Amino acid sequence: MALAQNLKIRPVLLTVHRWLALALLILLVPVAVSGGLLVWHDEFDSLINPQRWAVSGPTVTLPPSGYLSAAQEALDQGLQANSVRYPESAGKPVTVSARGPAAPGERPRFVTIYLDPPTGKVLDRMEFGSSWMGILHILHGNLFVPQYSGRQIVGWVGVAMLILSLSGIYLWWPRNRMFLRGLRFRRTADMMNNLHHVLGFWISIPLAIVSLTGIYISFPQTSRTLVSNVAPVSAPGQRASLNGPLARDAALTPDRALELALAAEPGSLPAAVFLPVSTGGGRRSDGAATTPIWRVQVRHADLPQPVTLLINDRDSSVQRPPEPLAGDRVAQWMRWIHDGQRGGIVWQIFVFLTGILPLVFGITGVVMWWHGHQRRKARMTAAAVAQYGPAE
Repeated sequence: MALAQNLKIRPVLLTVHRWLALALLILLVPVAVSGGLLVWHDEFDSLINPQRWAVSGPTVTLPPSGYLSAAQEALDQGLQANSVRYPESAGKPVTVSARGPAAPGERPRFVTIYLDPPTGKVLDRMEFGSSWMGILHILHGNLFVPQYSGRQIVGWVGVAMLILSLSGIYLWWPRNRMFLRGLRFRRTADMMNNLHHVLGFWISIPLAIVSLTGIYISFPQTSRTLVSNVAPVSAPGQRASLNGPLARDAALTPDRALELALAAEPGSLPAAVFLPVSTGGGRRSDGAATTPIWRVQVRHADLPQPVTLLINDRDSSVQRPPEPLAGDRVAQWMRWIHDGQRGGIVWQIFVFLTGILPLVFGITGVVMWWHGHQRRKARMTAAAVAQYGPAE
């Protein structure tokens, strides 16, 4: 009974697997490859743009204002530096992010300035939208068509990838229940078939996980609604925006904000300083003036992630933001898993392979389909010859 049911399901899944992959190949491969490369974007960027990483030493010697000032001098008019990030490890530069208003019909400008930690010398400048890293992010996030629901298209590509990975496990599974024999490379005499089946099996589960987390990220509102049924999530717009115009009436300086943060977290090292932004046009809904809030991140040697501190610009009070709700933690973990930020080097390798191997699956799948088409054509020709004789 089970065998008969399997024989009925298998051809259906094989047809779905084959034609879904062939139909969406032109979308599956770019989304997957770009995501795989972004796992180690700093490492690839250092190979493509070594000047950005040509630091003279690991020691951070300047205060935040020193790096912000050096970066501001290298920026075009209209661009405003809004944050400074310190290197996570030796050999990396200090980076200052800046943004500017969008030209008519264009996206806002985002620029990163790379600085030498000991001297503050400008090493390079990167315009996000025209850099290789920015192009990969945009390709992976919305296929360069945000105005045509590109993010949702990527989400449906993730759905297709999830179906392909799960159906691939079923199709790979040996029908004679010889599981260990199924792990062998030479299951058939066809090299392409062996590559497709063996590599597909070993990467299928990580690929399903990465696809599922990508679906969650691509449909945030739907995902939040689903998660809210089992865990509390923060209301939309509850978190402070970091993209508003910079507060012009800030009383504290970046140096003082960092000093307060380090004093509140003894033994920590600076990770990032974000200048305060104006919200609500400088007024709350009740008409009272808003208070600029500095965001400073510090790093502890025994913690995997930086600690974020909020500093009141008026009274210099320092506090940690409220702990994220359980549903918000789900969203964090979904992104960390999808980006390869958690799980160590082993998970990063798996996430990288889930991006690169779909290209191999695409090539081997097309070759397998073509070989199958040729075999079917040969059998039809042989049957016609057997029935009607050779063509004169």
